[in-house]
Amino acid sequence: MSKQPSYKSFGEKAILVEWEAIISQENLTKILSFKDQVSKQITGISELIIGYNSLTILYKNVIEDLSNEIDNLKEIYESLTNNKTTKKCTWEIPVCYDKEFGIDLEFIAKRNNLSISTIIELHARSLYTVFFIGFLPGFPYLSGLDEALYVDRKAAPELNIKKGAVAIGGKQTGIYTTNSPGGWHVIGNSPLKFFDASKESPCFINAGDQIKFIAISKEEHQAILLEIESGNFKPKTIVND
Repeated sequence: MSKQPSYKSFGEKAILVEWEAIISQENLTKILSFKDQVSKQITGISELIIGYNSLTILYKNVIEDLSNEIDNLKEIYESLTNNKTTKKCTWEIPVCYDKEFGIDLEFIAKRNNLSISTIIELHARSLYTVFFIGFLPGFPYLSGLDEALYVDRKAAPELNIKKGAVAIGGKQTGIYTTNSPGGWHVIGNSPLKFFDASKESPCFINAGDQIKFIAISKEEHQAILLEIESGNFKPKTIVND
């Protein structure tokens, strides 16, 4: 029998719910299912924030009766009959792995005793799951990286990782959605716009979605940038059951 989550105050207006401290699809499914029901059954919520093994529930007002609110959350969780969640998408994300963008490809090749072409092949052939969005607006933390590509984060972070950089940090891969300092190893760049504050839903990728990276050339990368600027490009996706 799986362990029940813990519940605790996280300031005057928040409750932190934590599951077993492991990164797993089982945990993610439980968290997404719980989040879905909390959003439907609890009023006065301002935001629900997913972590690898947690859900932070932010309320609009100060929580007057913490014990009662936790009891309400426990009742919702215990009433879940299964872990079925809303339909999620699989996104095809174009990535240019050219050395101009993949500034750390050679380091990983030497560190992991792989050819650059093998790194690209292994990275592009996996199907990744979005566990949560964090660090930067729209930055997806992805599981599913091939073990052969595991590499520790940099001891000294770079001061300016370029927007769209696709990178590896430890056992994860992710996408820098804006120019930012960062300690992950950059292997390519996606021309897509992953966060747009002007839209009602600024980030088109959500926790629980899946990502398939599609290798593209520098010319295709530039062409997609132009399509995005003109408003004529939409990421390819399929809806999962």
